[in-house]
Amino acid sequence: MPIYALPDDVVFPDPELAHDSGLLAVGGDLSPERLLLAYRLGIFPWYSEGEPILWHAPPVRCVLDPAQIRLGRSVRKALRRADYQLTLDQAFERVIDACAEIERPDQDGTWITDEMRDAYIALHERGFAHSVESWRDGELVGGVYGVSLGGAFFGESMFASAPDASKVAFVALCRQLERWGFPLVDCQVETPLLRSFGASLVPRAVFRDLLRYAQTLAGRVGRWRFDADIAPSAATVAAVAVAVAADGPDKE
Repeated sequence: MPIYALPDDVVFPDPELAHDSGLLAVGGDLSPERLLLAYRLGIFPWYSEGEPILWHAPPVRCVLDPAQIRLGRSVRKALRRADYQLTLDQAFERVIDACAEIERPDQDGTWITDEMRDAYIALHERGFAHSVESWRDGELVGGVYGVSLGGAFFGESMFASAPDASKVAFVALCRQLERWGFPLVDCQVETPLLRSFGASLVPRAVFRDLLRYAQTLAGRVGRWRFDADIAPSAATVAAVAVAVAADGPDKE
């Protein structure tokens, strides 16, 4: 199958035309308009420094229904203890910078180039990209960021410099998304951590059906905030502990 060179116009080929590797197109730019169209179609950019912009639509997609998230034992304990204070959209630039800088054992360097960083900050300023922050003693120790369109949240990256800090942030995000009626978290690529949360692989066609439905929902544009009973701060630890206990016995 050919790899498509994008013109200056903000358009994409049909994602079903992607190569078996998931690579669909090359070129274009990271303008907010192009990025938002890509996400609506189930396409995302992923490339390294020095490469042209590469656009992907993998043949299988890792997805999670936020209402069905599974909690492991260590995450439950962290939630019960309220180890971290959680916030939404309070430090987007710091979260994306930390995601770019943290060392990952399976990765040489980062795909979050300066160009990517600036593009997602622009989306955040328009109310389409969001971050969850985990704080301990006033220090940012974990976080997650991604893009939201309609009833879909597209997870991009997470980091942690303290045990379970990003996991707790992700769980709180899913609880908030469930309350808002979001049916879909796009995790893009499967990892052991995402599997432990209950994410599963679906064919591209199924993912696009899920995405089309999510796009019929109103969504939330603008700065986000946690409901008071969801973020496990010191003031709400009792409510969170009750919610965790209601999920049933601990799972590995």
